[in-house]
Amino acid sequence: MHPFSNKFRILKLLAKIALLAIPLGLVAWYLPHDSTGSKACAIAVALLIVPVFLFTYVLTILHWKSRYKGDHSDLWGVLLLIETSGWLKIVYLIRHLLPDMMGKGRYEPR
Repeated sequence: MHPFSNKFRILKLLAKIALLAIPLGLVAWYLPHDSTGSKACAIAVALLIVPVFLFTYVLTILHWKSRYKGDHSDLWGVLLLIETSGWLKIVYLIRHLLPDMMGKGRYEPR
């Protein structure tokens, strides 16, 4: 069993839940912007999206710490923690987390 399979399952679930924000966002957009319904939909959108972003952020750090085998462990750890724009985390998600979730590339089971 993959050591991150439970965490990947949670990430997939949170991503599916976050997809519910799309129709709510459209409803919020089409309602009058100063209405209570529009504001309630906007708050619901934020509450649906924030957990997947936070969990992905934490999972990026946990995955890197668990899988990294290089000589510059501390350097990459600091970069992942202090880098604020999120680009490095997106790159890490695409290059490492997604292939590991699918068992492809360097993360193929041996």
